[in-house]
Amino acid sequence: MRVLALDAATETCSVALWLNGEVTVRSIESGKSSSQQILTLVEELTAAGQVSLSSLDGIAASIGPGAFTGVRISVSVAQGLAFGLNIPVVPVTTLEALALQVLSRPEDPTAAHHAIACLDARMGEVYWGCFTADAVQGLVESSAPRVGPPSAVTLDLGGRHRGIGRGFSAYPELARIPGVDVTAHDSLALPNAREFAHLGVLRLASGRSLDPADLEPLYLRDKVALTEAERARQP
Repeated sequence: MRVLALDAATETCSVALWLNGEVTVRSIESGKSSSQQILTLVEELTAAGQVSLSSLDGIAASIGPGAFTGVRISVSVAQGLAFGLNIPVVPVTTLEALALQVLSRPEDPTAAHHAIACLDARMGEVYWGCFTADAVQGLVESSAPRVGPPSAVTLDLGGRHRGIGRGFSAYPELARIPGVDVTAHDSLALPNAREFAHLGVLRLASGRSLDPADLEPLYLRDKVALTEAERARQP
């Protein structure tokens, strides 16, 4: 199977190419994501792998949550490519991709069975979701993705959860939630197209793909900026 994965929803813009079990990644962490950047990475990756876009079986697209503009770029570029190539798309959330990083470490004997992924949503809030490892699907949601203040973050299942994502570095109090274990390394993690590709392959294989026209972003909230009065009240 040949799958292209795209993500521009956070500070890192990354692209991955899955070729029959081998995955190659290109990324730029610049704080700014653009459609030109992501298309340049696609060109570099396919040229290096000597793969034509027309040979792809599908595209795994990051649908958010994350930066409003970055999410729109991920979705629109995936749709444009998929329409042009007449291939299906697979939606993958940034929180799923983050959680998979700690749920798929076979070399780690203490690898977690549950994970909580948190991203800094700005405006004093975080995006978060809880997930459980699954041998067939890679992972499954144990709670729906949400957005809210750090004080609202909870674990919906018992058992230890490995924490991952820059929400933990932005709000250190999250690491003190009972049942959460997070390393300094994982508290700085961002989504990577590698995990989007992995989940995309699993979902394509199980028939969980979409027509490009049906791909929709996951924002979790409509408000994207604070008012002047709200900014003045920020610590």
